[in-house]
Amino acid sequence: MPQYTIGQAAGLLGVSPETVRRWTDAGRLPAVRQDDGVRSIDGAALAAFAQARAAGMHPLPENSPATSVRNAFAGIVTGVRVDDVAAQVEIQSGPHRIVSLVTRESVEELGIEVGVTVTARVKSTNVHIDLG
Repeated sequence: MPQYTIGQAAGLLGVSPETVRRWTDAGRLPAVRQDDGVRSIDGAALAAFAQARAAGMHPLPENSPATSVRNAFAGIVTGVRVDDVAAQVEIQSGPHRIVSLVTRESVEELGIEVGVTVTARVKSTNVHIDLG
């Protein structure tokens, strides 16, 4: 299972490393200290935390300024459902939940599983997933 540093987790969650340190210190986000003292966060635990955190977020008020959204969303895989031919991949990118339908073969070849970092690329109505 993938492991993430405090800085990597912060980047995926869209917060500062200090915020992630506080969450780990408070026990909200489980982390273990490696022999060298660096904290490590399990990918599956990070994926679950990202989903739970996003569920509590609210949309911006109506009077918020208009923004332009880029077409690449770095995130963490929070769910994978595979059948004989197709697969459904769920990604949490900050407050955004992205669901993509891809082939089973793609999931297997790319090693996509819960806790893996990916980038979802959106073009028209298609979502493409790139690793790391």
